[in-house]
This record gives sequence, C-alpha cells and structure tokens, in this order.
Amino acid sequence: MTEACFDEMQISLDWDTDPEEYRRDRLRYERRQQRRLARLRREKQKRMLAVLLLACLLGAIVVLRVVAVRFDGKVAEESTLQSQEIAATNQPDGTGIAEIAKKITEAAGISVTEVEKIGERIAEEPEIEEMQSEEATVEAETAVYRFAQTEDTAYIDSADVISSYAILVDESTDNIIASKGAKERIMPASMTKVLTVLVAAEQIPEEKLDDTFEMTLEITDYAYVNDCSSVGFLDGEAVSVRDLFYGTAMQSGGDAALGLACYVAGSQEAFVELMNQKLEALGIADSTHFTNCVGLYDEAHYSTVYDMAVIMKAAVQNDFCREVMSKHIYTTKPTTQHPEGIEISNWFLRKIEDKDTGGEVLCAKTGYIVQSKNCAVSYEMSAKGTPYLCVTAGSNSSWRCIYDHVEIYNRYIPSE
Repeated sequence: MTEACFDEMQISLDWDTDPEEYRRDRLRYERRQQRRLARLRREKQKRMLAVLLLACLLGAIVVLRVVAVRFDGKVAEESTLQSQEIAATNQPDGTGIAEIAKKITEAAGISVTEVEKIGERIAEEPEIEEMQSEEATVEAETAVYRFAQTEDTAYIDSADVISSYAILVDESTDNIIASKGAKERIMPASMTKVLTVLVAAEQIPEEKLDDTFEMTLEITDYAYVNDCSSVGFLDGEAVSVRDLFYGTAMQSGGDAALGLACYVAGSQEAFVELMNQKLEALGIADSTHFTNCVGLYDEAHYSTVYDMAVIMKAAVQNDFCREVMSKHIYTTKPTTQHPEGIEISNWFLRKIEDKDTGGEVLCAKTGYIVQSKNCAVSYEMSAKGTPYLCVTAGSNSSWRCIYDHVEIYNRYIPSE
C-alpha cells in the first residue's frame, strides 16, 4: 500500500462519525435553543402587555380629569372627588381608578403590583429592545454548519499544492470536494480575524458604524510589541468603527482588530469570550479555541482548515462581513493624524484577481506566523455561479499560498 493511499485511508477514518450520535447531539442543541427562544418571547409578550396596561391606566386618569374640568359649576366638588379618586388608587381596597386597574389586570391575569414592578423595570432599562436583540442572536446562533464527505470527495495529492492542510467545499451543498489533513490541528494565525469581524458585525448595528473609537497607547504598543501587521493608527487618533472593520479584514491590522474588540466588549479578554461563544454556536468549539482576536501564537489558540471553512461560511452570509472581506482597496476617513486617510489593500485579492481560477475569488483572508507558515481562506464564485470555500495552511510563502488556491480551484472543482 502506497503512502498516499494510506494517508487517504487514514483521512477517511478520521471523518467517520456516528450519525446517530450526531443526530442526538443536534436535537439536544436545537431543543435548548427553542426553549430559550420560547422563554424570551413569553417574557417579551408579558412586558409588552404590561406597557399597554400602564398606558390604559394613564389614559383613564387623563379622561377622568378632563371630565371633571368640563363641569364648570362643580369645580370644587369635582376637585374633591378627583383627590378622593387619586387617594383611592393608593388603597388596597380603593374604588375608582384602582378598581378599573384591578379589573383590567385581573382580566389579563396579572396583578396590579406586578404591573407596577414591571413598569419600574421598564423605566430603569430598555429590556424589550435587549430581548429583541437577544432573540435575534439566538436565531442566528441556530445555524450550525456541517460539511459532508461523499464518495466523490478527492484527496488533494497534487504536487502543485505545497500547503500541508487544505479543504475545498461546495458552499451551496456543504459537500467536501477535496481535502487533506482537514481536521488536523493548525495554528490559524490571522485567519482568526475572520471570526473577529464576524462577531463584531453581529454586535454592532449599522447605524453605529460611523461612530469613532479613540486609539490608545496600550493598543498601538500591543501591535508593535507583538510584531503584528498594522494599519498605522496612532495613539489618540479618533478612528471610525467602519475603518476598524476594513483595517482588520484587509490590512490584517492588529491595531484595528484590538480597537474593534475594545469598542465592542471593553477589552480583548471579554471579546474573546464572545468569539468562543460563537464557536460553540457554530458547533466547532471542540476543535477550535481562540485566546486572542489577532491570531498571535498560543498553544491554546488553534483550529483546523475544516473549522475555518465553517467560520468563513458564516462570515460570507453576513452582508457587512462579506462587504469588508471583498474590498480590494480602501482609504480610511481623514483624521487629524492622517489628513488624507490611510490607503489599505487586500493583497490576496489583488494578487489572485488576474489568475485563472475558473471563476472569481470574492473574499479572502490570509495569515502568517512561524508556527503555521502561510495560510489563507478564500471564497470563490465559479463561472456557473456555484460558491466554493477553500482553506489552506502550511505553505512556504505568501505567493505559494495564492498559487495553492489557484491549483485547488482549477484541479478539483468538477466540470459544470
């Protein structure tokens, strides 16, 4: 048995899973999400009903007072009556408005005391808006992607693919077209930033993209000390949130990524917790774990090319993520420190755009650290309109990494 055949057989064994166990795990996960979503909806409905009841009570008070004023000949008498009615609302066994409130709340199955408590909570914080946001988050988290190996899945054995690990996925069917070492642990380097921009995009509403974030010396020093790629933002510079996204995705800027994390969560540590929660929601937390938002080497910071394809699939389905990862050239907004802005590029896209891949590479993110060598994840639309995901790791140069993607797209995408 040849070494190549043995490797192919071993990979097939690695992919074998118990379908029944997977089905049970998936059902348990979906039931948990459904219960959580149902609870959120019940709470939201209860609070909305409380708001309606409070509005009815306020309306009743206004109506009674208007009626009293219109009886000009009995102003004094009506004033006394109003005082008595208002006083009655503070008595457990009072009449008038209190009785109206009691009847309304009893019909709704909620006590007046509970309405008052809910009213106080609504006044203190916008819980309904928060719950709507959380509900949307739960619905987004229910998308768990799982790529399937089929009898047509090829082993990537081309001599023109230098990368040690690779995977090609038909994104429209989630079938693996070709792979090698797809589930072996790798150091993802700056491919990490795909998840960074995805998590940030899910946390930041569109109307906040033009907010500004002030860069700090701690952030710029972090990028410098750890030898990160950098956009070039300076201490004290007021950078738009939109520019932080583009700087992270295109320039792979450590300063931009850390600024984005601090804007969203207050610190990198808190943001990384959100990243790992997203990995759990995507169903890949057992094989991918991140300790930073930049992609710096850490033994506990790891992934697989399979999992990076999952992350990329989730990212391209987010409209804003897809936008920032598809830009070739971008200029940041002018600031005091950079009056003409800073021009940044996605060099992977610019270098591969004139190569024949049988389609068009729309989005991409590269990475490099010594431990991972050169790696990249890309998203291509074939000439016939079929979307593909390609991830490689372990190439020996940035150019070679690009040519690996070109070779994989050309050799392994089936004729359409």
